[in-house]
Amino acid sequence: MNLLDEFWREEDAVGVVEIILILVVLIGLVIIFKEQLTSLVKSILSKITSQSNSI
Repeated sequence: MNLLDEFWREEDAVGVVEIILILVVLIGLVIIFKEQLTSLVKSILSKITSQSNSI
């Protein structure tokens, strides 16, 4: 019975909930700023490509 009581008092699940909430927020930000992120990545990749051709 003591083992069952310790199991209910254990707080490891709180960390899992926090990680899930952080992931939900990050995914929401990616969805909101999808176009800006896409254009930023394309700009960076085009600069890398153009500068690597000059080497």
